[in-house]
Amino acid sequence: MYLTKSVDILKIGFVSTRFQGTDGVSLETTKWRQVLEKMGYECYFFSGLSNWSPERSLVVEEAFFGHPRIMELQDRCFGSTVRSEALTGEIQAVRFRLKQALYDFVKTFGIDLLITENALTIPMNIPLGLALTELIAETGLPVIAHHHDFSWERQRFSVNCVADYLSMAFPPRLHTISHVVINSEARQKLSFRCGLSSTIIPNVFDFDTDPPVLDEYGRTMREALGIPEGDVLLLQPTRVVARKGIEHAIELAGRLKDKKARLLISHQERDEGSDYFHRTMDYAALLGVDVIIRPDLIGAERGTTESGAKKYSLWDCYLNADFVTYPSTYEGFGNAFLEAIWFRKPILVNRYSIFQEDIEPLDFDVVVMENYVTPDTIETVRTILNSPISAEILGARNFELGRKFFSYRLLEQRLRQVMMNFGQL
Repeated sequence: MYLTKSVDILKIGFVSTRFQGTDGVSLETTKWRQVLEKMGYECYFFSGLSNWSPERSLVVEEAFFGHPRIMELQDRCFGSTVRSEALTGEIQAVRFRLKQALYDFVKTFGIDLLITENALTIPMNIPLGLALTELIAETGLPVIAHHHDFSWERQRFSVNCVADYLSMAFPPRLHTISHVVINSEARQKLSFRCGLSSTIIPNVFDFDTDPPVLDEYGRTMREALGIPEGDVLLLQPTRVVARKGIEHAIELAGRLKDKKARLLISHQERDEGSDYFHRTMDYAALLGVDVIIRPDLIGAERGTTESGAKKYSLWDCYLNADFVTYPSTYEGFGNAFLEAIWFRKPILVNRYSIFQEDIEPLDFDVVVMENYVTPDTIETVRTILNSPISAEILGARNFELGRKFFSYRLLEQRLRQVMMNFGQL
């Protein structure tokens, strides 16, 4: 039994489908890792896709939700209400392989505590969730289940033939698991649907560190993207998926009649299909708005293209932006919101439910919209764009609020509270 080791936790094992890229789960895991290592813990990583610390990682391809085998199984699990015996057998076969790999991970690195990053939350990889649940039940390992997106928050999971698996593992009801959610609504729904208590740890940012400044490298980005001097650059720092409400950002750009506004979308991923992407591009063409999506020139970090041209980072996008658009209809929390606040950029926010409940009461000075763009919305954005000094003042004020409510210091404090469940201080 591993539970006897819980009073002397030194080595923490993170488990997720991937540790790579700029998705919200990977970004938040990076922050947790930084804080926990500062607290004196050693961190190790199990995933299906990773570019993190190979000497501290175990990568098993079938743990990745994008693995062809997993995607094929997922397609058969959702959209139907009857599961064949063959499908059950295939799921269990992958579950067995992943469980053996998890046992190897725990043994190889001497893991004392697991932190599951969404792997016991959203059923993107059902065999992985089942394998984790069985491992925890069989070992008594202490676990922090860090939940970002539950299945009931996504319509595409509502019709399925795996209700028994979802009830078992997404999330599990095991006494050695401490559940952590990222917003108040998730805590309420987890209690109502599953009878589980949880701790809220919101997404955070390192507000004790100042953002970078626009240097000579970054100043060439607008020219590289073909943006003439004097044009307004709106930044949509998200993927192209329907819940991001990108059509509202396009409408905003199109209705700033006295300015030539271009919309830069930072992420090319369309991991919920291409229909929304094509609809959005058609809408932009209809309104005459230039939408820029250049994965060849924009990545997670600076670098060079195959032809030797400069490649720019997400941070370069923020530094060059005049205004940030964030008209999402739903977010688990809002990483892009915190990033914009860190860069002291003015931002338009749709009043999605989590914003209303957990962020808006903190009195950030942002432009808000209620599901659609109004003339008042346009006029407020225009006023900010015409007054750089006012934008600078509100940016500084928002930064201080971010430091107060969403800093690494808050994360460390909340993690210490959770660790007390396992006898750790």
